[in-house]
Amino acid sequence: MNVLKAVIVDDEESARDVLQSLLERFCSDVEVVAKCENLLEAVPVIEREQPDLVFLDIEMPNYAGYEIVNFFKTITFEIVFVTAYDQYAIRAFEIAAIDYLLKPIDIERLKKTLVRVRDNRGDEQQTNRLSLLGSTLENKQLKNIVISDRGSQHIVPIETIIAIEAQESYCTIHTPDKKYTASKNLKHFETVLDCLPQMIRVHKSWIINLACMQSYSKSELTIQMSNGLIAKLSKYKKADFEESVG
Repeated sequence: MNVLKAVIVDDEESARDVLQSLLERFCSDVEVVAKCENLLEAVPVIEREQPDLVFLDIEMPNYAGYEIVNFFKTITFEIVFVTAYDQYAIRAFEIAAIDYLLKPIDIERLKKTLVRVRDNRGDEQQTNRLSLLGSTLENKQLKNIVISDRGSQHIVPIETIIAIEAQESYCTIHTPDKKYTASKNLKHFETVLDCLPQMIRVHKSWIINLACMQSYSKSELTIQMSNGLIAKLSKYKKADFEESVG
């Protein structure tokens, strides 16, 4: 297995040292070639070393980690963000389909992240996903989501999602002109979208966009959506659903 060259960027010296120690002890396929304390210091180092992977703290003085997209015409390296626990930041990472590690770093999570990094190398959509992450964190608004469908990644405006339908361990995302199949369960999308009141779970197999609802049948417990799609309504979700639609 080829060794991945890595650069660690974190404004805390102890955090840089801990991550390097974990990589040396448990991830022999990664070589740390440099450690930097901020983004401005890191940019020329990255240009010189040409790493395969950059571990990047999300919150640093002067420039946030996601602003790295503004310093390179093309991102030719994989990025794994490292962050202290923040629920909104985590949701932003999930929406942009970008790898992250929580401090303190869990060894098994680190190993799994490195496997994904190897699998995703050469992803042409990375710059777009980084821009999406930055806009989500800066504006505190969730407007788009990255959906991985059969190896390709698509940035989909949330307002165009009519419904999300669970099918075993996969989900179908219904939009007006296309359907996407994502290898995520419905709980993933429920967690990511739970701050958007128009996106509600109405059944064990369905999340719908209330803005796209046309009508619903109390007797049949079904919901007619704008594209002719019929979603199911659970009797356990009926009261919450009726409260949401007024």
